[in-house]
Amino acid sequence: MQGGSSGIGYGLKYQARCIADVKADTDHTSFITGTLSLKDENEVHLIRLSSSGSELICEGLFSHPNEIWDLASCPFDQRIFSTVFSTGENFGAAIWQIPELYGELNSPQLERVTSLDEHASKINCVLWWPSGRHDKLISIDEENILLWSLDCSRKAAQVQSKESAGMLHYLSGGTWDPHDSNAIAATSESSVQLWDLRTMKKTDSIACSAYVRNVDYNPKKKHILVTAEDETGISIWDLRKPKVPIQQLPGHTHWTCAVRCNPEYDGLILSAGTDSAVNLWLASMSEGELKSERRVDSPPQQGDPLLHSYSDYEDSVYGLAWSFREPRIFASLSYDGRVVVESVKPFLSR
Repeated sequence: MQGGSSGIGYGLKYQARCIADVKADTDHTSFITGTLSLKDENEVHLIRLSSSGSELICEGLFSHPNEIWDLASCPFDQRIFSTVFSTGENFGAAIWQIPELYGELNSPQLERVTSLDEHASKINCVLWWPSGRHDKLISIDEENILLWSLDCSRKAAQVQSKESAGMLHYLSGGTWDPHDSNAIAATSESSVQLWDLRTMKKTDSIACSAYVRNVDYNPKKKHILVTAEDETGISIWDLRKPKVPIQQLPGHTHWTCAVRCNPEYDGLILSAGTDSAVNLWLASMSEGELKSERRVDSPPQQGDPLLHSYSDYEDSVYGLAWSFREPRIFASLSYDGRVVVESVKPFLSR
């Protein structure tokens, strides 16, 4: 189904790439986003969906010293989040705390809890374990994976272990397995590396057919991973049989930049692309299909289970976030700073 958008809009002052659900806010549907301006003072916006669901309200607007390339909200403390930023010459990462707001928009400055300063090459992302309270963080740069021990009360983070991806591998991002706090998936050009954090060793890898721009685990089923790839679109993998994907979706007419699995509805997948669109998919991932024996060299299941395409953006869409509190709701962010919040309720009854 093709169409425009009936969503609720919110405009940032500058260009932007990153948006995240504030999962720890159990009272509101909230998102946090940050801007990417080279010359101007960047901003972090804390936005909330009104109780009526008809407008987005700015709960807090804070200055951030540098361009924000990655942003993630702490899953157990709604006032804590991380950013990866560029100073124009170097990349860095930090953990921040939002001040107590008390309804005031003219809020104090963000408090820098601690910096993640042990990276020698360009840092790409910071990962929080998504399934609850966890005092560990992962940061990934182009060459290394670092496991940190975080103590927000002492405003400190220490590297527990560090491992190189190897001379021939270039890391670009990753995701933490919500079913296993010791497992992550890291993207490396046209492959995905699976890592065990107990040994800090690579346990397996997935060879994809194109450059992998994003990856996400299915939070409702173990062993299921989804990748967003140039040209080939979206691939769904069963990590117990990683030679070929169990299903492929067409993705976008240009690069597929981001992919997100719904936190509650199994098989419901969002994707965003440089074709200025957000696509909603319903993938077939029933237990029967996943348990069935299939030849390793057999072709993946093909199909186009497109539920809806939101195509009213004027620029590439890089940011996607499902709401954990209301899993029928998602937020998207295009490069020109346009945030749109949508509800997929009409499609879930199909």
